[in-house]
Amino acid sequence: MKDSPKLDATSRHEPAPTIIQALLPVLTLISLLSFSVYLFGEDASYGPNQIALLIGSAAAAAVGWRNGIGWQQIENAIISGISISLKPILILLCVGLLIGSWIMGGTVPTMIYYSLLILDPSVFYFAACLICALIALSIGSSWTVAGTVGIALIGAAAGLGLSPAITAGAIISGAYFGDKMSPLSETTNLAPAVAGTDLFSHIGHMTWTAVPSIVIALLIYGLIGLNIESSASADNLAITMNLLTENFRISPLMLLPVFVLLWMANRKLPPIPTILTGAMIAVALALLFQRQAILNLPGDSPNLFLALARGVWETFFNGFVLQSGNVTLDDLMSRGGMSSMLNTVWLILCAMVFGATMERVGLLQRLVDYALSFVHNTGSLIATTIVTCIGANLITSDQYIAIVLPGRMYKLEFQSRNLDVKNLSRTLEDSGTITSPLVPWNTCGAYMSGTLGVATLAYLPFCFFNMICPLIAVIYGFLNFKIAPALDEDQHFATDSFERGSTDANL
Repeated sequence: MKDSPKLDATSRHEPAPTIIQALLPVLTLISLLSFSVYLFGEDASYGPNQIALLIGSAAAAAVGWRNGIGWQQIENAIISGISISLKPILILLCVGLLIGSWIMGGTVPTMIYYSLLILDPSVFYFAACLICALIALSIGSSWTVAGTVGIALIGAAAGLGLSPAITAGAIISGAYFGDKMSPLSETTNLAPAVAGTDLFSHIGHMTWTAVPSIVIALLIYGLIGLNIESSASADNLAITMNLLTENFRISPLMLLPVFVLLWMANRKLPPIPTILTGAMIAVALALLFQRQAILNLPGDSPNLFLALARGVWETFFNGFVLQSGNVTLDDLMSRGGMSSMLNTVWLILCAMVFGATMERVGLLQRLVDYALSFVHNTGSLIATTIVTCIGANLITSDQYIAIVLPGRMYKLEFQSRNLDVKNLSRTLEDSGTITSPLVPWNTCGAYMSGTLGVATLAYLPFCFFNMICPLIAVIYGFLNFKIAPALDEDQHFATDSFERGSTDANL
């Protein structure tokens, strides 16, 4: 497959950027982001990081201007880059609507209530990770798991007086393990397609890095649970369960939107109609069984019909608001609405501006070429691929680009070293997919933070699976452990087929 015109600067007679020029915007961004975190802490994602990304974009555009690339060309690239993020943005807005409607309809309160009944505080983090892993494995979507079961587990953690940051880390660890190992996952299909291997060889090869990583993560969550004070959790448990039954009707029927949404996701139906269907079922349940919760929402209306219509409408755009008198529960249940995702949308847009500018000016390609100069053996090749994928997540803010771009760049290098390309596909997932929720301005990091209500930098230290898996992949590379050699010409046939256009179909 020929390189995309936008990646080939020399074909336009533009001078190739130097490594210093390529590093200038990156170092500018890193410096500003570090200063942003120092000044604003966990609130850095609510505006300061966006400004840092735009200033970094300006630095990249200045390098492009210095190399003869006009603003109109950069602007066109930015518009094209932003268009890539439109689908995640629409999904984000729909998830905001879903969260509000599921609280109003009693779905989230019911999930929290039953979670509190069956989950002991000492095994809560372990169970949260395992539950999310199993569901993500069955449906192939980490986003769906976080937006449904994840929200309930965050609520249950609050009811037990447990850490929302550790809970979010456990949810993300489990969700990404299941997503990574599921044949239904988009990224699990994309990585072998880019590398030129088959899906099930890819999944089988991933077990050697993913399974040990999730086992270690589960052990850590289990050890953390041993130090939880059970008496304090029991007091919080009783208070939370009483408040839930006082403000919502709790019934297994309220879980209907969850089962419908998971069924539709398992059938690989389009995400936006799936999410909206789950929201509409929750609204129907709210109108039938949770009328008092709707009527208790702020605002005056002259009659019952208008009061219900106003409550549903406002929940859609501004989220549900609970006024139970308990500050903890009110904060937990006053969430959702499309407006709650606007800051996340802002962050994604600014990140895509930076990534698109870096790509159009040729700085991203220059950084990858420079990284290849350090490759001397299998271990350094895998380590360089992992660093490149993480860098692509940081710079382009999109996990799909973090899989496709390094996959294209390093495929020939793996082949020239007589390595089976399933090593490449595994490495792409071990880094490009798994580290995406750890970057605050990446679409995945922004989604997880906005959905779970926990800042990315707060949950990052507790995403044990996401941090351990890339390290294990690097160790395997330097030890030459479970690194498969190229066996025959089958992979070359698959690669040739891929080069003739299967990437374009995936993208």
